[in-house]
Amino acid sequence: MENVVGDRVLIAVQAVNISRLSTHPVPTVPGTLIVVAGAGPKDSNGAGKSSFIASITALLGDEQWRFASGAKAVSELLFNAELASGAGARQWASADHGYIVGVFGPPGMDGFPADMADGVAASVSVDGAASTPSGGGTAELVLGGPEEELGGELFEVPDTSGGAVTVWLKVNQEAPHLEIRWREGVHLAASPSEAERVARADEIWASLPKSAGRRDVVARDLTKVLYGDRVRCVSFLSTSVRSKVATNLLSQPLNEISPERVFEAIAALTGLDSELEQEREARRDEHAKRVRAAQAGDRLAEFEAESKALLTTFDRRDQARVRLADALRCWRGRQARKLADAAARDESLAADLERHRAAGEAAAEAIAMVRAEIATLKEDTLDRQVSQARKELAALQARAAKLDADRAVAENSADELRGQIPALEETRRFADGRDVPAAERELREVRLRLNEALKALGVTDREVSSAQAALDDAEGGPAAAQLNALAAAGIGATGLLDALDVAEQARDAAQSGRPRGWPHEHAVIVEAAHLGAAADALADLPGSVLVSAAGVSVVGAFDGVATGREARIKAAEQRLHRAKDAQETAAQAVRDGEEAVAEAQRRLEGAGAGVRLAEIEAKLGERRTRLGELNAAIEELSPKVAEAERQAGALDFRARTRDMEIERLEGRRQRHEAERAQARDLEAKVGAERDALKLDALAADWGGTAETARAWLEALPEEERPRTADEWWRIAERHFDQALRDTFPEEDAEIPEELRFLLSERGGSAAREQATFAAVCGALASYLRAQEEYERHQRRQIEAQIGSRQRDLAAAARGAEEAAQSTAVHRAALTAAIKARLTRVAEEFDKLDTSYGGYGATLEFPVPPAPADPEQRWQWRVTPKWRRGEGQGFVPYNRRANTALMDEKAVKLVCAAAIASSGGGHLCLVLDELGRNLGKEHRREAVALFRRIGETYGITVIGALQDDMEPYAIDACGQYIKLRRSSDAMPYNEPPVIVGHDEHAERVRALAAYVDRALPAG
Repeated sequence: MENVVGDRVLIAVQAVNISRLSTHPVPTVPGTLIVVAGAGPKDSNGAGKSSFIASITALLGDEQWRFASGAKAVSELLFNAELASGAGARQWASADHGYIVGVFGPPGMDGFPADMADGVAASVSVDGAASTPSGGGTAELVLGGPEEELGGELFEVPDTSGGAVTVWLKVNQEAPHLEIRWREGVHLAASPSEAERVARADEIWASLPKSAGRRDVVARDLTKVLYGDRVRCVSFLSTSVRSKVATNLLSQPLNEISPERVFEAIAALTGLDSELEQEREARRDEHAKRVRAAQAGDRLAEFEAESKALLTTFDRRDQARVRLADALRCWRGRQARKLADAAARDESLAADLERHRAAGEAAAEAIAMVRAEIATLKEDTLDRQVSQARKELAALQARAAKLDADRAVAENSADELRGQIPALEETRRFADGRDVPAAERELREVRLRLNEALKALGVTDREVSSAQAALDDAEGGPAAAQLNALAAAGIGATGLLDALDVAEQARDAAQSGRPRGWPHEHAVIVEAAHLGAAADALADLPGSVLVSAAGVSVVGAFDGVATGREARIKAAEQRLHRAKDAQETAAQAVRDGEEAVAEAQRRLEGAGAGVRLAEIEAKLGERRTRLGELNAAIEELSPKVAEAERQAGALDFRARTRDMEIERLEGRRQRHEAERAQARDLEAKVGAERDALKLDALAADWGGTAETARAWLEALPEEERPRTADEWWRIAERHFDQALRDTFPEEDAEIPEELRFLLSERGGSAAREQATFAAVCGALASYLRAQEEYERHQRRQIEAQIGSRQRDLAAAARGAEEAAQSTAVHRAALTAAIKARLTRVAEEFDKLDTSYGGYGATLEFPVPPAPADPEQRWQWRVTPKWRRGEGQGFVPYNRRANTALMDEKAVKLVCAAAIASSGGGHLCLVLDELGRNLGKEHRREAVALFRRIGETYGITVIGALQDDMEPYAIDACGQYIKLRRSSDAMPYNEPPVIVGHDEHAERVRALAAYVDRALPAG
């Protein structure tokens, strides 16, 4: 049976043990916008909106649940006590199964009884509190109130193909995760409480007939059996229970979604996901078959490699047998060559021995002759002559050197004396013709005059100081100390002498008659009242005189002359002036005396320089006389030194010539001695070499004489005749080593014990290798003979196996080629289908845009190449475009635009994809987080656009929304459903609130008649 639901539309849904959803039936108004809101403990979260709309998509066969794979993700919708209520997990048990029940009715409700169709329209308001009649042909319906007494089935529907049908989906925790049953009519679980409705659901499920005879229809057949492979639902779900979350074109600004994700969203809406998955499965199958073919090829190559290795081993052993025979033949050639070469060498050595003996005798005779010549040349007369000539030459050279040194000293002394003459002559000019005694006498005289001037200057300096002191005393007053002491004590006073004026003639008489001083000079005048205080203040100045109206008080007294202050100052100033004039005259006399002393000193120095200059000129004359004597002696000695040098040089030349001749003869003697020693060594060496040839042993190894060995070598091919014994040995060793490697290519090969022992004995030296060569060759030949029969049998088996594996490879290659052709055909068909589906979406997108205020829109979707990776999804790119004005070109969606325009185009694109996927039948578009990205200023317009498009094209749009979207959606939707749960301690929701408008009153009245029926008796 296929397409059980047919053209019916979903008019009610009931969830049992699904998440925390209430078991109350929820009617749905088809062909409009249904919004699902929530009221959880804090906000809309936690009310089960996502689980509610997810259960509807599972009921309507949304392919994103992967029904072909068993739809295991649907089982995650079952009630989970731990997730539903944290503490309630100890009071409630998680459900191991549950039910998703859907009632599908005809679009026009023609199959309902006539008595239920007397109204035109009805509004449905469902909550958990009360029912309020709306009047005027409308009916209010309450589900789940406290007074509710419901039971049995909804109503009887005529058993016709056009009537309602109820589909039950049983969701199991264990496989099979989905089981499907259905029955004509309306069959919902209705009871007063949640627990009773759960129990009633199990009873109804048990009463329903199994859909596939003895078994139930399972997930993989759901869409085919219920909907005939027609797409009845497309969705954008963000819930965590989904195995794959498709890109939601409404969850973010459209221009922030990449073209790849736009295609994924359209593919999810239009059902292309499954076809793309089939294409990927085809690529996987092709890849698997190619892998199998490659594995068959690898196995064949591996076996051929293994066989090749084994056959190569066999071939190497065959080659080893050949190389071993070549090695033995070369060993025979080495023995023949060694014997023949040894015989020839012995003959050559015998001739060399005679030659070396003759050479030694000739060298001995030459040595005797050379020794006689050397004895003659070594006579000592010439040596004595050379020694005497060298002594005479050395004495003359020493005398000449002494004269040269003395001359150099005299020349240096004369130069130093000549250097002093200019300075002395310059100094001598200051003497002005005076000699030293006269100059000294003048110096003594001027120094005496200078001393007298200095004394006179000292006298004038003292007079100036005395006059200055007298002036200071006159200006300070005769009783200055007394006046200062009284002023410090705060007593007013005046000097007695300062208060008196004496006539000039009287002052002179007084000064000449009596000395100036006490008592007049130290007398001060004070008031009579202050006399006692003044005496106390002058107690430290004895001799002070106090004059007052009361009398004169004397502290101490001296004789003195009283005079006036102005006259004293004037006389002191005149005295100071006269003293300074005398001081200046005396200072000038001192300066003149100092200059005269300096001039006399210079004249004395000039006279002394004249005396020194005469002495130097006398010494210079002596030095010149000495230089003349030295130069004459040197000129007389030079010819004698030259003659002595000539005679000594001649004798030295003769001595060197004789020594060179003796040295030459000594070298000649040494060469003859070396030749004689060499001849003796060669003679001994040749003898040893002849002994080392061991001709007898070589003949024994060959097994014949040297003549037979030469004959064997002469019989060889032309290219082998020149080989030496070493070449024969190297070739034989190379053949043997290659034969050994061919026989045992691996280092850890199992070598026979005898052969292993012989090989270990060969190491260390070439002599040991040659000594054991014949034995080791024999052991290897024995082993190769034993392996020959086994290798022939193995060759036959390998040839049979290679043939079988080649046939398997050919079959696998044909399968891979057929899979590749099938994949190419499937991809071509899928490409055409995707292009057709996207073309249909573009057409619907353009219709919706022009119908609802736009200027036209389209989609651009180039065909991408198929990915090489079989696990990679075939990634298409879809670029929405639209016109922004009449007659303008299409602009890509990712160009800058206002948010309202982006949201409007996103809504139209989603609806266009839904319309294109419906195939002309009724479609349900389910959206999670409806309008989450829409701006506040145009949310209402976008939601209203969903409703208008849904009602125009017969699409039921079900959208879950958050709190901030509810005020905009409640006025623009066709039906409003609010799921409620007031506390986290409640595992299940409260009865939902449902408000909606349905143009078919029959549906409303049918539901009302069902819920108003009492429970059946018994």
